[in-house]
Amino acid sequence: MSSPGGDAAEVPRLELRGVTKRYPGTVANKNVDLTVMPGELHALLGENGAGKSTLVKIIYGVVGADEGEIRWEGEPIATHDPASARRLGIGMVFQHFTLFETLTVTENIALGLEKERDMRALRRKIDETAKRYGMALDPDRYVHDLAVGERQRVEIVRCLMQEPKLLIMDEPTSVLTPQEVERLFDVLRRLASEGCSILYISHKLGEIMALCQRATVLRQGAVTAQCDPRRETSASLARMMVGSDVLAVKRPEEHKGSGDALTVSDLTMEPYDPFGTKLDHVSLTVRKGEILGIAGVAGNGQTEFLHALAGERLAPRADAIRIDGAVAGRLGPAGRRAHGLAFVPEDRLGRGAVAELSLADNALLTAYLDGNVGAGIIKTATVRNFASSIVKDYNVVCAGIDAEARSLSGGNMQKFIIGREILQQPQLLIAAHPTWGVDVGAALTIHEALIRLRDAGAAVLVVSEDLDELFEICDRIAVMSKGRVSEPKRVVDTNIDEIGLLMGGMFETKKEPAVADAAD
Repeated sequence: MSSPGGDAAEVPRLELRGVTKRYPGTVANKNVDLTVMPGELHALLGENGAGKSTLVKIIYGVVGADEGEIRWEGEPIATHDPASARRLGIGMVFQHFTLFETLTVTENIALGLEKERDMRALRRKIDETAKRYGMALDPDRYVHDLAVGERQRVEIVRCLMQEPKLLIMDEPTSVLTPQEVERLFDVLRRLASEGCSILYISHKLGEIMALCQRATVLRQGAVTAQCDPRRETSASLARMMVGSDVLAVKRPEEHKGSGDALTVSDLTMEPYDPFGTKLDHVSLTVRKGEILGIAGVAGNGQTEFLHALAGERLAPRADAIRIDGAVAGRLGPAGRRAHGLAFVPEDRLGRGAVAELSLADNALLTAYLDGNVGAGIIKTATVRNFASSIVKDYNVVCAGIDAEARSLSGGNMQKFIIGREILQQPQLLIAAHPTWGVDVGAALTIHEALIRLRDAGAAVLVVSEDLDELFEICDRIAVMSKGRVSEPKRVVDTNIDEIGLLMGGMFETKKEPAVADAAD
């Protein structure tokens, strides 16, 4: 087989010509041309709202194009639904897993196959496919027993069982350790060497440069650049995506905080979800004037820990959690906010904001204690001024403060929520996955805001699976694995590989002696 893209006579595996998709009030894709060759590792880049997701949904048959032509191995086609795309040889691994937790690996994979199969034969085939590509997988295990990296292997093997000629991957490394990322890259390179084309979407530019041979860049729905990412830098790729230079966050000088803003002492809690993770003797201190990061693969207790810190679930003991010295373990969210806590949840729409409400109303949801309500009456003008300040200070792209939250892109909604919390001048900010899935420009805005808050003397706790993010902004980093938290390490005293090993659970924690129950 000739090298990807190297033989002019070679027929493209996939070719888009003038593809356009319109929605009311916006053009998601505008006259897009895209060519993916056999055996090519091809990146699709762009900011939030650039049209990447819409484009791959068109290719995979989830939505239809309004204009343009799709060619598959030289022939015009129409993918009316994912089933027709799979019959052609197109597979897709979505950013959010589509697995049934109460079914086994074999049963989940069987659901993705159109032909009825003998389950014993299918089990053997799964085992053979997993071993062939070096992906350890037990066909008989239930999905709820699998780590996140193992779940992704299930998704990939399910696609490979269909023997795809084109594999689309959307943000595939967002929940993986660095070691798991390297194993995934080995699999993708092997697939490409066997002739499978890979269309790869990621906001992690370092991954694009390390893995992909060509890149197509979208901006505002249109193709603005094509390049060989191996010959580019992160700065040049970001410039293509944004249209201007994107300055990197200046590494903050190390702070030694003055006093403890958050103290968690020997916190043990059973999960409220049957598939959740027990918090196992968690102890942690966040100092004023520092950013402490918690790394970890999703599903290791982060959600349970965040709910306990925010007051959505009360701790067994009141003194298990202290905020600025005050006993807070048995306080609800409002009581903790009264002590200076602000919170950015991982779920933007649902827990961070109400999709159907305007931005002004969403600003009031957590800022009602910040002078926006008096004598039980909402101060409408004050609330609107507050919402306008968020939009202006954090460069939130929207149709105005009366726009519904669901009308914003993910990155802009995240900037709004971050701004809403920070403008209340909290003494302690807890932020879950602050830049998950947002583009490079939005990530820069959010990182700078967190650093400014820290420099003003507040404590910031960031829970994230993005190690590059944590090493960029944090003073210290701890790791959560199987409901336990490691001893925090100064960023200058550790590295990504060491933290990656800790994410796999290779650490010991000091269990503090039991603390006598305190009064509520």
